[in-house]
Amino acid sequence: MESQRNRRNFLIGTAAFCGGLLLPVAPTVAATFTPSRFSVEVTGAGPDVILIPGLASSRQVWRRTIAAIPGYRYHLVQIAGFTGEPVRDNIAGPVVAGVAEQLALYIASRGLKAPAVVGHSMGATIALELALRHPDTVGKVMVVDMLPQPSGMRGSTPDEVRPLADNLLAIAEAPQGRALVGALAGLFGPSGDPALQSDPDVVARSLHELATTDLRPQLAYLKVPITVVYACASPKIGPEVDRVFAAAYRGARQVKLVRIDDSSHFIMGDQPAAFRRAMRAFLSDSSG
Repeated sequence: MESQRNRRNFLIGTAAFCGGLLLPVAPTVAATFTPSRFSVEVTGAGPDVILIPGLASSRQVWRRTIAAIPGYRYHLVQIAGFTGEPVRDNIAGPVVAGVAEQLALYIASRGLKAPAVVGHSMGATIALELALRHPDTVGKVMVVDMLPQPSGMRGSTPDEVRPLADNLLAIAEAPQGRALVGALAGLFGPSGDPALQSDPDVVARSLHELATTDLRPQLAYLKVPITVVYACASPKIGPEVDRVFAAAYRGARQVKLVRIDDSSHFIMGDQPAAFRRAMRAFLSDSSG
Protein backbone atom coordinates (compact mmCIF):
# COMPACT_ATOMS: atom_id res chain seq x y z
CA MET A 1 0.00 0.00 0.00
CA GLU A 2 2.79 2.38 0.94
CA SER A 3 4.70 1.53 -2.23
CA GLN A 4 1.59 2.24 -4.35
CA ARG A 5 1.13 5.61 -2.64
CA ASN A 6 4.76 6.53 -3.25
CA ARG A 7 4.52 5.46 -6.88
CA ARG A 8 1.34 7.55 -7.33
CA ASN A 9 2.96 10.62 -5.74
CA PHE A 10 6.01 10.15 -7.93
CA LEU A 11 3.88 9.98 -11.09
CA ILE A 12 1.84 13.03 -10.07
CA GLY A 13 4.98 15.00 -9.29
CA THR A 14 6.59 13.99 -12.57
CA ALA A 15 3.48 14.92 -14.54
CA ALA A 16 3.29 18.29 -12.82
CA PHE A 17 6.94 18.97 -13.55
CA CYS A 18 6.63 17.99 -17.21
CA GLY A 19 3.43 19.99 -17.53
CA GLY A 20 5.25 23.00 -16.15
CA LEU A 21 7.84 22.66 -18.88
CA LEU A 22 5.10 22.98 -21.49
CA LEU A 23 3.64 26.19 -20.08
CA PRO A 24 4.65 29.44 -21.80
CA VAL A 25 7.35 31.28 -19.92
CA ALA A 26 7.58 35.07 -20.03
CA PRO A 27 10.91 36.07 -21.57
CA THR A 28 13.41 37.65 -19.25
CA VAL A 29 15.87 40.18 -20.60
CA ALA A 30 19.02 41.17 -18.78
CA ALA A 31 19.24 44.87 -18.00
CA THR A 32 22.72 44.76 -19.50
CA PHE A 33 21.42 43.63 -22.92
CA THR A 34 23.52 45.23 -25.66
CA PRO A 35 21.99 45.19 -29.15
CA SER A 36 24.23 43.73 -31.83
CA ARG A 37 22.23 44.83 -34.88
CA PHE A 38 22.19 48.52 -33.99
CA SER A 39 23.56 51.01 -31.51
CA VAL A 40 21.60 53.62 -29.57
CA GLU A 41 22.42 57.15 -28.43
CA VAL A 42 20.13 58.49 -25.71
CA THR A 43 19.63 62.23 -25.29
CA GLY A 44 17.15 64.51 -23.54
CA ALA A 45 14.67 63.91 -20.74
CA GLY A 46 10.96 63.15 -20.72
CA PRO A 47 8.70 60.54 -22.34
CA ASP A 48 10.63 57.99 -24.40
CA VAL A 49 10.78 58.27 -28.19
CA ILE A 50 12.68 55.83 -30.41
CA LEU A 51 13.90 57.21 -33.74
CA ILE A 52 14.92 54.83 -36.56
CA PRO A 53 16.62 56.13 -39.73
CA GLY A 54 16.17 54.67 -43.19
CA LEU A 55 18.27 52.68 -45.61
CA ALA A 56 21.95 53.66 -45.54
CA SER A 57 21.10 56.62 -43.31
CA SER A 58 22.41 57.58 -39.90
CA ARG A 59 20.92 58.97 -36.73
CA GLN A 60 22.11 62.39 -37.88
CA VAL A 61 18.93 62.81 -39.95
CA TRP A 62 17.04 63.48 -36.69
CA ARG A 63 19.41 66.00 -35.07
CA ARG A 64 17.70 69.24 -36.08
CA THR A 65 14.25 67.84 -35.47
CA ILE A 66 14.89 66.76 -31.89
CA ALA A 67 16.75 69.99 -31.14
CA ALA A 68 13.56 71.85 -32.09
CA ILE A 69 11.30 69.54 -30.03
CA PRO A 70 12.68 69.30 -26.48
CA GLY A 71 10.94 67.65 -23.57
CA TYR A 72 11.48 64.03 -24.60
CA ARG A 73 14.09 61.34 -24.04
CA TYR A 74 15.17 60.37 -27.53
CA HIS A 75 16.70 56.99 -28.35
CA LEU A 76 18.58 57.52 -31.62
CA VAL A 77 19.09 54.21 -33.41
CA GLN A 78 21.98 53.56 -35.79
CA ILE A 79 21.62 50.34 -37.80
CA ALA A 80 24.75 48.19 -37.96
CA GLY A 81 26.34 48.24 -41.40
CA PHE A 82 25.02 51.67 -42.38
CA THR A 83 27.07 54.86 -42.65
CA GLY A 84 30.18 53.57 -40.92
CA GLU A 85 28.48 51.64 -38.11
CA PRO A 86 30.24 48.24 -37.72
CA VAL A 87 28.27 45.41 -39.35
CA ARG A 88 28.33 43.07 -36.33
CA ASP A 89 25.33 40.68 -36.35
CA ASN A 90 23.85 42.21 -39.51
CA ILE A 91 26.52 40.24 -41.32
CA ALA A 92 23.86 37.57 -41.87
CA GLY A 93 20.12 37.08 -41.76
CA PRO A 94 17.20 39.47 -42.21
CA VAL A 95 18.04 43.05 -41.29
CA VAL A 96 14.57 44.57 -40.93
CA ALA A 97 13.16 41.67 -38.92
CA GLY A 98 16.40 41.26 -36.95
CA VAL A 99 16.47 44.90 -35.89
CA ALA A 100 12.77 44.80 -34.96
CA GLU A 101 13.34 41.80 -32.70
CA GLN A 102 16.30 43.40 -30.95
CA LEU A 103 14.40 46.65 -30.51
CA ALA A 104 11.80 44.72 -28.52
CA LEU A 105 14.59 43.36 -26.32
CA TYR A 106 16.08 46.84 -25.97
CA ILE A 107 12.72 48.29 -24.86
CA ALA A 108 12.24 45.51 -22.31
CA SER A 109 15.80 45.66 -20.96
CA ARG A 110 15.65 49.44 -20.45
CA GLY A 111 12.24 49.31 -18.84
CA LEU A 112 10.67 51.67 -21.39
CA LYS A 113 6.92 52.00 -20.99
CA ALA A 114 5.09 52.07 -24.34
CA PRO A 115 7.53 54.42 -26.11
CA ALA A 116 6.56 56.31 -29.23
CA VAL A 117 8.44 54.95 -32.25
CA VAL A 118 9.26 57.10 -35.29
CA GLY A 119 10.75 55.54 -38.40
CA HIS A 120 11.76 57.00 -41.74
CA SER A 121 11.61 54.86 -44.89
CA MET A 122 13.15 51.47 -44.00
CA GLY A 123 13.04 52.62 -40.38
CA ALA A 124 9.27 52.90 -40.74
CA THR A 125 9.05 49.31 -41.94
CA ILE A 126 11.06 48.27 -38.89
CA ALA A 127 8.72 50.28 -36.64
CA LEU A 128 5.64 48.60 -38.15
CA GLU A 129 7.17 45.13 -37.79
CA LEU A 130 8.05 45.90 -34.18
CA ALA A 131 4.46 46.96 -33.45
CA LEU A 132 3.08 43.87 -35.18
CA ARG A 133 5.47 41.39 -33.57
CA HIS A 134 5.46 42.93 -30.09
CA PRO A 135 2.30 45.02 -29.73
CA ASP A 136 2.62 45.41 -25.97
CA THR A 137 6.03 47.09 -26.17
CA VAL A 138 5.02 50.10 -28.29
CA GLY A 139 2.74 53.02 -27.50
CA LYS A 140 2.27 54.46 -30.99
CA VAL A 141 4.08 54.61 -34.33
CA MET A 142 4.86 57.43 -36.74
CA VAL A 143 5.63 56.28 -40.28
CA VAL A 144 7.64 58.77 -42.33
CA ASP A 145 7.18 58.39 -46.10
CA MET A 146 6.83 54.64 -46.44
CA LEU A 147 4.10 52.30 -47.63
CA PRO A 148 3.40 48.99 -45.88
CA GLN A 149 4.55 47.36 -49.13
CA PRO A 150 7.83 49.26 -49.80
CA SER A 151 7.86 48.25 -53.47
CA GLY A 152 4.74 50.38 -53.85
CA MET A 153 6.87 53.48 -53.39
CA ARG A 154 8.00 52.81 -56.97
CA GLY A 155 4.60 51.74 -58.23
CA SER A 156 5.41 48.03 -58.16
CA THR A 157 4.33 44.93 -56.26
CA PRO A 158 6.58 42.53 -54.33
CA ASP A 159 6.06 39.84 -56.98
CA GLU A 160 7.08 42.23 -59.75
CA VAL A 161 10.32 43.32 -58.10
CA ARG A 162 11.37 39.97 -56.63
CA PRO A 163 13.46 38.90 -59.67
CA LEU A 164 15.31 42.22 -59.62
CA ALA A 165 15.82 41.94 -55.86
CA ASP A 166 17.15 38.38 -56.27
CA ASN A 167 19.59 39.59 -58.93
CA LEU A 168 20.77 42.36 -56.63
CA LEU A 169 21.77 39.80 -54.01
CA ALA A 170 23.76 37.87 -56.60
CA ILE A 171 25.41 41.02 -57.94
CA ALA A 172 26.49 42.08 -54.44
CA GLU A 173 28.57 38.92 -54.10
CA ALA A 174 31.07 40.05 -56.76
CA PRO A 175 33.64 42.85 -56.15
CA GLN A 176 32.30 44.99 -59.00
CA GLY A 177 28.78 44.35 -57.82
CA ARG A 178 29.65 45.46 -54.30
CA ALA A 179 30.91 48.74 -55.74
CA LEU A 180 27.65 49.15 -57.65
CA VAL A 181 25.56 48.51 -54.54
CA GLY A 182 27.79 50.91 -52.62
CA ALA A 183 27.09 53.60 -55.17
CA LEU A 184 23.39 52.84 -54.92
CA ALA A 185 23.58 53.25 -51.14
CA GLY A 186 25.01 56.71 -51.73
CA LEU A 187 21.61 57.75 -53.10
CA PHE A 188 20.12 57.24 -49.65
CA GLY A 189 22.99 58.35 -47.41
CA PRO A 190 26.47 59.90 -47.37
CA SER A 191 28.84 58.47 -49.97
CA GLY A 192 31.79 60.88 -50.16
CA ASP A 193 33.48 60.00 -46.87
CA PRO A 194 34.73 56.37 -46.87
CA ALA A 195 34.32 56.29 -43.10
CA LEU A 196 30.58 56.89 -43.55
CA GLN A 197 29.94 54.44 -46.37
CA SER A 198 27.47 51.62 -45.86
CA ASP A 199 28.30 47.93 -46.22
CA PRO A 200 27.10 46.78 -49.69
CA ASP A 201 26.04 43.34 -48.46
CA VAL A 202 23.88 44.80 -45.66
CA VAL A 203 22.39 47.28 -48.14
CA ALA A 204 21.65 44.53 -50.70
CA ARG A 205 19.97 42.25 -48.16
CA SER A 206 18.00 45.16 -46.74
CA LEU A 207 16.78 46.15 -50.20
CA HIS A 208 15.81 42.56 -50.95
CA GLU A 209 13.89 42.30 -47.69
CA LEU A 210 12.08 45.58 -48.30
CA ALA A 211 11.28 44.74 -51.91
CA THR A 212 9.64 41.44 -50.93
CA THR A 213 7.76 42.71 -47.87
CA ASP A 214 4.03 43.40 -47.82
CA LEU A 215 2.53 44.22 -44.43
CA ARG A 216 -0.89 45.24 -45.74
CA PRO A 217 -2.60 41.96 -44.78
CA GLN A 218 -1.36 42.37 -41.21
CA LEU A 219 -2.37 45.99 -40.63
CA ALA A 220 -5.70 44.96 -39.16
CA TYR A 221 -3.82 43.30 -36.30
CA LEU A 222 -2.05 46.50 -35.26
CA LYS A 223 -3.06 47.33 -31.71
CA VAL A 224 -1.41 50.74 -31.58
CA PRO A 225 -2.35 53.93 -33.41
CA ILE A 226 -0.18 54.99 -36.32
CA THR A 227 0.41 58.35 -37.95
CA VAL A 228 1.63 58.31 -41.54
CA VAL A 229 3.47 61.43 -42.68
CA TYR A 230 4.16 61.33 -46.39
CA ALA A 231 5.81 63.55 -49.00
CA CYS A 232 4.19 65.04 -52.07
CA ALA A 233 6.32 66.72 -54.72
CA SER A 234 3.56 69.16 -55.72
CA PRO A 235 0.06 70.00 -54.48
CA LYS A 236 -1.14 69.35 -58.05
CA ILE A 237 -0.63 65.63 -57.61
CA GLY A 238 -1.74 65.68 -53.98
CA PRO A 239 -5.12 63.92 -54.54
CA GLU A 240 -3.44 61.01 -56.31
CA VAL A 241 -0.76 60.65 -53.64
CA ASP A 242 -3.50 60.77 -51.01
CA ARG A 243 -5.33 57.91 -52.73
CA VAL A 244 -2.19 55.76 -52.82
CA PHE A 245 -1.46 56.14 -49.11
CA ALA A 246 -5.11 55.90 -48.05
CA ALA A 247 -5.54 52.67 -50.01
CA ALA A 248 -2.32 51.18 -48.65
CA TYR A 249 -3.20 51.85 -45.00
CA ARG A 250 -6.95 51.29 -45.12
CA GLY A 251 -6.55 48.01 -43.23
CA ALA A 252 -5.29 49.77 -40.10
CA ARG A 253 -7.93 50.50 -37.47
CA GLN A 254 -6.26 53.61 -35.99
CA VAL A 255 -4.45 55.63 -38.63
CA LYS A 256 -3.92 59.32 -39.34
CA LEU A 257 -2.60 60.48 -42.72
CA VAL A 258 -0.60 63.70 -42.94
CA ARG A 259 0.61 64.95 -46.33
CA ILE A 260 3.50 67.42 -46.62
CA ASP A 261 3.75 69.19 -49.97
CA ASP A 262 6.79 70.37 -51.92
CA SER A 263 8.94 67.66 -50.42
CA SER A 264 10.93 64.66 -51.50
CA HIS A 265 11.59 61.50 -49.49
CA PHE A 266 13.64 63.18 -46.73
CA ILE A 267 10.81 65.34 -45.41
CA MET A 268 12.68 66.32 -42.25
CA GLY A 269 15.29 68.07 -44.41
CA ASP A 270 13.11 69.35 -47.25
CA GLN A 271 10.28 70.77 -45.15
CA PRO A 272 11.65 70.92 -41.59
CA ALA A 273 9.02 73.30 -40.20
CA ALA A 274 6.10 71.26 -41.53
CA PHE A 275 7.69 68.01 -40.39
CA ARG A 276 8.25 69.34 -36.88
CA ARG A 277 4.62 70.43 -36.64
CA ALA A 278 3.55 66.93 -37.62
CA MET A 279 5.91 65.30 -35.14
CA ARG A 280 4.90 67.64 -32.30
CA ALA A 281 1.26 66.83 -32.97
CA PHE A 282 2.04 63.10 -33.01
CA LEU A 283 4.03 63.16 -29.76
CA SER A 284 1.57 65.35 -27.88
CA ASP A 285 -1.58 63.51 -28.99
CA SER A 286 -2.58 61.26 -26.11
CA SER A 287 -4.86 59.29 -28.42
CA GLY A 288 -1.96 58.53 -30.76
